[in-house]
Amino acid sequence: MSAPFIHDTAIVDEGARVGAGTRIWHFTHVSSGSTIGKRCVLGQNVFIGPGVEIGDGVKVQNNVSVYAGVTVADDVFLGPSCVFTNVLTPRAHVERKDEFAMTRVERGVTVGANATVVCGHFLGEYALVGAGSVVTRDVPAHAVVVGNPARQTGWACRCGQVLPTDGRCLRCGDEYEVTAGNCRRMKSDD
Repeated sequence: MSAPFIHDTAIVDEGARVGAGTRIWHFTHVSSGSTIGKRCVLGQNVFIGPGVEIGDGVKVQNNVSVYAGVTVADDVFLGPSCVFTNVLTPRAHVERKDEFAMTRVERGVTVGANATVVCGHFLGEYALVGAGSVVTRDVPAHAVVVGNPARQTGWACRCGQVLPTDGRCLRCGDEYEVTAGNCRRMKSDD
C-alpha cells in the first residue's frame, strides 16, 4: 500500500500517526497524538484534535471538526461541515479540558452535512444521521435520525438504503429483523 499523501498546505503535527494510503488535503490540521487509519480521505479545511482516533477507510469531507474525546471507527462517512463537540457547558473563561465527554462513532456510520453531534453520545453501527441534524442522545445501530433534536424516523441497511417495513433492502437484498428498538442484519456471509 502506498505512503500517505499530505498536501503541502496541510499540517500534521509531530506525534500524529497517519496510515498508509491516506490522503490529507488543503489546509487540514491533524493534531499531535491523533491517529488516522489506512485508506482515509481528509478533505479541505478539516481539523482533527489531539488524541482523536480515526479508523480505516474513513471519509471526512471539507470543513469538518473532530475534537478531542471523539473516536471514529472504520468506514465512517463524515459529511461536509459536520461537527463534534466535547464539552457540554463550555465557557470561554472556565477551563474544562478535564471534562471532555467521550463520543464513539461506530463502524459504517454516516453523519450528514452540517450535522452536529453533541458530546457524550454513541452512534451505533451503520446509523445514518441526516443533514443538519443535532444529535443529543445515543443513536442505535442502523437507526435513521433527522431533525433538531434528532429523532429516529426509520432504519438503514449497511449499504445506506432506508429499509422498508419488511426489513428487506431494495438496493442490495440484505434482510433485517426489525423490532421496536432494534434492527439486526440476518445475512452473515461477510
